[in-house]
Amino acid sequence: MIKPLAPLPRLLSLLALALLAGVCGAQESGARRKVIIDQDAFGPASSNLQAILMLLQASDVYVLGITIPSGDGWRDEEVSHTLRLLEIAGRTEVPVHPGAVFPLLNTQQRTKVWEQLYGKLFYKGAWTETWPAEGTVRRSPYHADPFLVPPSPAGEPKIKPSSETAAAFLVRTVRAFPGQVTIIAAGPLTDLAMASRLDPQFASLARELVFMGGSYNPVAADNAFAEEYANAPRREFNMRFDPEAASIVLHEPWKKITQVPIDPTTRTLFKPEFFRQLSTGRAPFDAYLAQFGQPYPMWDELAVAVWLDPSIVTRSTTLLVDIDTSFTAGYGDTLSWSVGAGPGLGERPVLVVQDVDVPRFERMTLDLLSRPTPAH
Repeated sequence: MIKPLAPLPRLLSLLALALLAGVCGAQESGARRKVIIDQDAFGPASSNLQAILMLLQASDVYVLGITIPSGDGWRDEEVSHTLRLLEIAGRTEVPVHPGAVFPLLNTQQRTKVWEQLYGKLFYKGAWTETWPAEGTVRRSPYHADPFLVPPSPAGEPKIKPSSETAAAFLVRTVRAFPGQVTIIAAGPLTDLAMASRLDPQFASLARELVFMGGSYNPVAADNAFAEEYANAPRREFNMRFDPEAASIVLHEPWKKITQVPIDPTTRTLFKPEFFRQLSTGRAPFDAYLAQFGQPYPMWDELAVAVWLDPSIVTRSTTLLVDIDTSFTAGYGDTLSWSVGAGPGLGERPVLVVQDVDVPRFERMTLDLLSRPTPAH
């Protein structure tokens, strides 16, 4: 039986309400800055996950998703840590997309051969067989199986990652919101390189790239991690883990690239008193941070803060930047030239952050991590 049509005025009224709801929803999401987080999210807590939480806590930011490559740990273990973090933070609507398990070319065995030729690396992420004896590190024991997910002291997640790969999600999302999506990358750039090769327009369709990585001439800090660059000032882990991916990404046609290298992070440290302060915060994850947080330089937090509030930057410069992919002593090192002085092989101008207002940055970080979760 065919039901009679609703009166025309009622249909028009319903249509107008639907259109108004759609416009309001579009304006609400449009008012917030859209971002994809590409992060080697090893945990629990850590600079990686604290940076994710800062973006989730920013009321003017819409986190479209999180993509995870191997780096500090293996991808699947990092995915598990991220999912558990989202449960604790009450943000399970944010999708997590598994990315690259291995670098494009680099391998653990190639790294061992390199070390035989040029000396030991201080830190190798997922390939670190013997962790430096700093006395502050809690992490699962070394394992060579990239698909093993050891039990986490923070608990196991009940939610699952997306079945869509990181590269596919990156491409699909920048095409859905052309010119609107910022990519904040704070680990190896493998996922972004794969997305660039999957779709040559990927980078040009994004709003901008902000990445944490690389090193120029940092002033060595008073912590063990300074050994990573004390005698090799152009070396940094994120670029060294997958130099080929980093070089590919830095040659892509981004509208804007901002780099937060090691240099401005050496004056930062997530002090133990910061975690004690967070223990009295109002965010649902503050007890988690107080329990599992460790005093490291605020590498990834700084990259996020620079994007959230560029006014904290006190010194910067524009350079042409690349990464050394020759299998020599400089493999993975940061290469740079003044604008107009590069070799002319497609180098892109990069805004390099050299120093920041550290007290302002610290206050900003603690405020974001201790405030109640914003409506989303």
